[in-house]
Amino acid sequence: MMPTRRRQAILSEVRKASVVSAEDLAGMFSVSVETIRRDLRGLRDAGLLERVYGGALSVQSTEGTFAARSTRHHDRKRAIAALAAGLVQPQDTVVIDIGTTALEVARALPADFRGRVLTNSVPVAMELSAREGIELLLSGGQVRAGDAACYGAQADAFFAQVYADKAFLGSGGVHAEAGLTDYYPHEVAARRVMIAHAGASYVLADSSKLGNVAVHRVCALAQVTAVITNADNSNIAAKAADALAAAGCHLLRAPVLETP
Repeated sequence: MMPTRRRQAILSEVRKASVVSAEDLAGMFSVSVETIRRDLRGLRDAGLLERVYGGALSVQSTEGTFAARSTRHHDRKRAIAALAAGLVQPQDTVVIDIGTTALEVARALPADFRGRVLTNSVPVAMELSAREGIELLLSGGQVRAGDAACYGAQADAFFAQVYADKAFLGSGGVHAEAGLTDYYPHEVAARRVMIAHAGASYVLADSSKLGNVAVHRVCALAQVTAVITNADNSNIAAKAADALAAAGCHLLRAPVLETP
């Protein structure tokens, strides 16, 4: 079974049983416990379940999940956002996608930015609504509970009619072979259009997402300009980064200043 289908099946099992053990899942899918643990970490980082000792617990509140994701790896996300915002020119038209790191990009936009922001994220729109010098366009569409992401036909049509200098994209996972992937199928079509209609497209992915594969494929990494991630000296992150670089992916690494 492909990793994407296995993770989708794991998520289904967790939702049915509320809590499952890694050993039971390993037996169910005929893979090692370590493979299951990697799958669970990826699903956890996407906010789709909670890790507990020996297994995983179903997430009950999507709003709580977004709040939890906002605090997870916050130093990394702020570092990534600072690097991303530094790429923006004062008069650019930029797309800021959904997600907690994308929200940090909105917060980090330079004070002299007087361009246009296109977004499908209500939190991003709220963050920038007080910035008088910015022309702000929200895609509209159906709003998902918890993270207030706009999706559906209206959002897809919005991005099909606009073009941007730069797009900053959320991600569920970034893998050398699987490419850019995500857990929410509704965002895939819009994200593909964002990439096609941007002069440069940057994937926002903290190091915990490198090497991960989410359920739905967005595109090959060759279709994006670069992946913006944080510097990370751990063996797992280094191996994932090396694999991405070997596959021709351009990585921009932001130094992280840990808060006390």
